[in-house]
Amino acid sequence: MNTIIEFKNVTKVYKSGDSFLKAVDNVNFKINRGELVVILGPSGAGKSTLLNLLGGLDSVTSGEIIVNGSHIESFDDYQLTNYRARNVGFVFQFFNLIPNLTALENIELMKDVVDFDIDGLKILESVGLKNHANQFPSQLSGGEQQRVSIARAIAKKPTILLCDEPTGSLDSKTGVLILNLLQEMSTDYNTTVILITHNSILSKAADKTIKIKNGKVEEVTVNLMPKKFTELNY
Repeated sequence: MNTIIEFKNVTKVYKSGDSFLKAVDNVNFKINRGELVVILGPSGAGKSTLLNLLGGLDSVTSGEIIVNGSHIESFDDYQLTNYRARNVGFVFQFFNLIPNLTALENIELMKDVVDFDIDGLKILESVGLKNHANQFPSQLSGGEQQRVSIARAIAKKPTILLCDEPTGSLDSKTGVLILNLLQEMSTDYNTTVILITHNSILSKAADKTIKIKNGKVEEVTVNLMPKKFTELNY
């Protein structure tokens, strides 16, 4: 596997008045193309900050973030916008769908940020929702809304899919279906999937687990025989 992401001595400090919070503290790790990676840790450990830095939503205080050979920590606003548009898909705990647009229209919004055609119906079919194309978010269950969110994220064929507690607001049965879909993105399409969670059980299905505590990398574990999410007692 080729390394696609590398964090080198990355630190992020937030300033509030006279106080300083080191949310990420001299972090180093590598992620390979096509891996499903779990970033594991308790609330406040720095997981979401790592995701925001990697997604170009926040900037480092010091250190380097190298994605596909490019130092994104040195990008200007225009370069970051292009990076997010062309390389990164986001899936959040709360679905962030536009309520007055149908499922299909929510996906076809991505046509505004990519330079290729998007077949919204085909993408909906890939997540099992082709028959719900003309329904609005309020007419869909939580699991269906999350699948639309994933469909929207993958519509632009991202190199990296960043998932921040994507099953946090779902029941366990629906959550497994969503996680299985994300795992298929990794295994079938060679998409690098990075999943933030506080649930250590999910690491059994990851190719790699990065444990975070107090803004530091505590441990990086490679799993040579990851399970399917459907096999876990989740």
